[in-house]
Amino acid sequence: MRPTLQEALRWGEQTLTQSALDSPRLDAEILVAYALRITRAQLHAHPQRQLSPAELASYRQMIERRTRREPVAYIIGHKEFYGLDLFVDNRVLIPRPETELLVEQGIEMAQARSLHLIADVGTGSGAIAVSLAVHLPQALVYATDASPGALEVAACNCRRHGVEGRVRLLQGRLLEPLPEPVDLIAANLPYVSQAELAQLPPEISRYEPREALSGGPDGLDHIRCLLAEAGGHLKPGGVVLLEIGATQGPAVVALAEHHFPAARVEIAQDYAGLDRVVMVSKGAEDSAAEATRRFTI
Repeated sequence: MRPTLQEALRWGEQTLTQSALDSPRLDAEILVAYALRITRAQLHAHPQRQLSPAELASYRQMIERRTRREPVAYIIGHKEFYGLDLFVDNRVLIPRPETELLVEQGIEMAQARSLHLIADVGTGSGAIAVSLAVHLPQALVYATDASPGALEVAACNCRRHGVEGRVRLLQGRLLEPLPEPVDLIAANLPYVSQAELAQLPPEISRYEPREALSGGPDGLDHIRCLLAEAGGHLKPGGVVLLEIGATQGPAVVALAEHHFPAARVEIAQDYAGLDRVVMVSKGAEDSAAEATRRFTI
């Protein structure tokens, strides 16, 4: 006899519980809904629906992958971010809710200051670039990444959300590919320290791309490089937004103040009250001062 949805869910939850996963019920619901190509609401509305042999085989395979700690987002091939459904695979980091604060700040800054030329540095899946382009219809976004595979994923998400005409994907290191100075630089660069890398859960350490995580001994290698280069790629009155680790605020503020001594540097906290985004706001008069400083050093 074929199992019902209710029975399949119970089996999936028990199997994932035995693997000591954090959210076995939720994971089982997401995976069985994906196997049946239905929503979770439909799943609960028809608990006695029977699974076909093909649906059951697909579901069992996905549960098995999850017991090996593969992230649900990679198994089903997508992740919601800032209200958008994004394609993801193991070529890119899975977008995190914490990064939505960076997008929020970027939208607010762009609207308040009429900033229309934006760079998303280290774009990965394109989550930031696509979100900004969707919510800022007058903006042009340059999205850079060193990984060709990541840019392929980002291209898919640009097409999925109809912004391929306003998000220009550029391969290269940090800011090097930019063809012109921009109004706003947004970056969620790798910021995990060597010590933290060793403590990551298997879902991250086994499956997510290490190059999208590792920020060197203290986690700040990429952020240091970007701040050192940013002055030459930012228009007068421009803004830099950087996602950071919860303990990195003071160090990144000090770096920003060193490279942008005339700018306003602030930290925005996430909904958990943790430092999450460093904001560097240049005044229109700052560029000449910084140019003189670079010339005299």
